[in-house]
Amino acid sequence: MAIHITGAPCCWGVDDVKNPYLPPWQKVLYEAGQAGYKAIELGPYGYLPLDIDVVSEELAKNNIGIVAGTIFDDLLDEGNYENVLHQVDDICGIITKLPKLPTEPGQRYPAPYLTVMDWGHDERDYNAGHSDRAPRLSDEDWNRMMSHIKGIAEKAASWGVRAVVHPHAGGYIEFADEIDKLARDIPKEIAGLCLDTGHLRYSGMDPVTWLRKYADRLDYIHFKDIDEKVYNEVLSEHIRFFEGCGKGSMCPIGTGMLDYPAIYKVLTEEIHYNGYITVEQERDPRNVATSLRDVKASCDYLHSLGFE
Repeated sequence: MAIHITGAPCCWGVDDVKNPYLPPWQKVLYEAGQAGYKAIELGPYGYLPLDIDVVSEELAKNNIGIVAGTIFDDLLDEGNYENVLHQVDDICGIITKLPKLPTEPGQRYPAPYLTVMDWGHDERDYNAGHSDRAPRLSDEDWNRMMSHIKGIAEKAASWGVRAVVHPHAGGYIEFADEIDKLARDIPKEIAGLCLDTGHLRYSGMDPVTWLRKYADRLDYIHFKDIDEKVYNEVLSEHIRFFEGCGKGSMCPIGTGMLDYPAIYKVLTEEIHYNGYITVEQERDPRNVATSLRDVKASCDYLHSLGFE
């Protein structure tokens, strides 16, 4: 049994495909392999090409696989729902054709996964991390978003892909009350959870407590760490979540606020999690000169704790 370390293109600043400063996707796959990742996420829709032969060749060249595809979009707007479902088909159409990653004993669902994140609302983006002032959805709006998430999960399941909902700072599923409400409204038979240690801490929650709390829903996990000084500065400003990341709010694993020995202990000794964790260190894509160094530092630190 093992917990395998994988990565995501956001470590190279890839969060918005319209950003003109994004590094070439081939560079990201090359450096992911150099850092020691066993696999990487596809990243935001439209970053990696949807050509199976082209992507397969680069993955094989760098000895890495794909651990998940990503829906990172407005899950609330009815007018955007068909667009999101189209993305699900495109993403699942490629990740299901790639070589499969190993499945560990006790791993409830095999990779690749489809991480599902709500995004695109200024009123929440500028209040990331501030539960006390962030507006909440009305019951009608919340129920519509839950209906969309169920539809996304069912569409993914038709491809044989497990959808995992990822609470994300700056979206409409971020804070403790919203995660609890999500868990009540989306049965685990329909979708799992992808809890992110950094987003939990950023938004006022203790990662160990929440990993333990939702152990029975935890199909996939994201890891990040937070620079406490920059975090406190960012929370004192009127700033978007990724603008804070651009200032350096996220740092290599083991150098920030989070207690990773405690996280390792709860995963291995208490809830017996097996499968995959993905390292993320969001940044400004103009600062990718240190991406490989930082990603390797995160991997090396996690290896020292016992992650594989």
